[in-house]
Amino acid sequence: MNAPAVRYRSPSAGPGPGDTPPHVVVVGGGIAGLTAAAHLSGAAGAGGPRARVTLLESGQRLGGKLLCGEVGGVPVDLGAEAVFVRQPAAVELAREVGLGHDLEPPATMRASLWTRGTLRPMPRGHMMGIPGDLDALAASGVLSADGLARAGRDRQLPRTDVGEDITIGRYVAARMGREVVDRLVEPLLGGVYAGHADLLSLRATMPALLAVAREERSLLEGIRRMQPPAPGAPAAGERTPGVSPPPFRSIRGGLGRLPLAVARACRSAGVDIRTGAAARAMRRTDSGWRLTVESNGGEWEIEADAVVLAVPAPAAARLLAHEAGVAAAGLRDVEYADMALVTLVFDRADLSEKLPGSGFLVPQVDGHVIKASTFLSNKWRWLEQYAPGKVVVRTSVGRHGESTAMDLDDGELVAASRTELAEAAGLTAVPSDSAVTRWTTGLPQYTLGHAGRMAAVHEQVRKSGTLAVCGAAYDGVGITSCIEGAQRASEEIAASLRDRAPRR
Repeated sequence: MNAPAVRYRSPSAGPGPGDTPPHVVVVGGGIAGLTAAAHLSGAAGAGGPRARVTLLESGQRLGGKLLCGEVGGVPVDLGAEAVFVRQPAAVELAREVGLGHDLEPPATMRASLWTRGTLRPMPRGHMMGIPGDLDALAASGVLSADGLARAGRDRQLPRTDVGEDITIGRYVAARMGREVVDRLVEPLLGGVYAGHADLLSLRATMPALLAVAREERSLLEGIRRMQPPAPGAPAAGERTPGVSPPPFRSIRGGLGRLPLAVARACRSAGVDIRTGAAARAMRRTDSGWRLTVESNGGEWEIEADAVVLAVPAPAAARLLAHEAGVAAAGLRDVEYADMALVTLVFDRADLSEKLPGSGFLVPQVDGHVIKASTFLSNKWRWLEQYAPGKVVVRTSVGRHGESTAMDLDDGELVAASRTELAEAAGLTAVPSDSAVTRWTTGLPQYTLGHAGRMAAVHEQVRKSGTLAVCGAAYDGVGITSCIEGAQRASEEIAASLRDRAPRR
């Protein structure tokens, strides 16, 4: 199956009379690939480029780690359930595809740590678990007296040399001691990255803190310097001076609605979306690229003037092996964590008391199966509107290098979640329904040197001209980061096609 020959014209201007627009193939139907397709086709954003776009997704559904479902008749997110909005890309995309009015802030962000035998409040003034307020840290009871004293020594210690990069665990332990790493930083990183503080790169995960660490002697002072105004939720139409709104949003009915809405906008703009179509190989041609694709109908080929790869690192490495060996090698070094999410639905009448706050995180050193729990019905008001009388609770299992999430069967994961919810939060009610969602190669690990490896990947890919990469392996594991990376990839492709367009 070959694309027609292309007569190049500036994509941002759109095709002129008699012109055939350039053909771009996007590989991957997660939020990054869909965003790239939306921008290249003009489906998102006025004045965007106008290319003919084909999107190939190897699975039978779109959305990647964003997935809506139903458990016991209740609409729930079975993947990511919140998006960071201090950068505007995700909010803008939601508005462009008609979901702007459905964005909703959390009703509460009061999270806890289940550690040292009880739920303890997450101390205010922290950043990724790194404390910036010793008084709040002491009041939380998270650390022992010795651990608290060691954290306070940060103010007297000489500056720590962080060099070009350092792991988060090594840096924080040097400044504040091991207990801060184990009981505060590790559970946060386990939630966001499903990773370990002693392996994750400061440069790749918190580049702003790396810069501050080179300037500030004290980590406490560095965290204070980086703190935004305390989160708050002013009344509708009001702004509280010095108080920022919550940095997260969801979408009524589930964040998994977002990729489906982007896909609808893409189809309306003429994007050819093909599920069950796996790109197996890619070769450069005289005019662009030829991809070998496998689907139920057999193996076929498609030609493109440009390609965007928006797939996990192992798949991208296989596709780049022939044409960009250095990039492929860098991507093969990216490891992933397997995860499982357990969703439990309860009848509200069966709960003896209201669950506290938005949920809790669990330090690995405490030896539990679950690493976190989110009280979704407390966190998102829309759940009460969609399913009155129900309470939805979610637990998560799995960190990098662990096999628990995949070794236990669904029944065992549900049983472990119920046992530990009872121990942590006193939740002894029997759920009316449950579901287990497994995410193999769930989250890429930003290990030491990751930023440099991905910079080398981008550099070689850009030299190929009409080729770009985007997604969680490169740009950040958050949804907003993936959207921003896809927008940059689209701009690079549009620019390369403009450069190749003949002068008129």
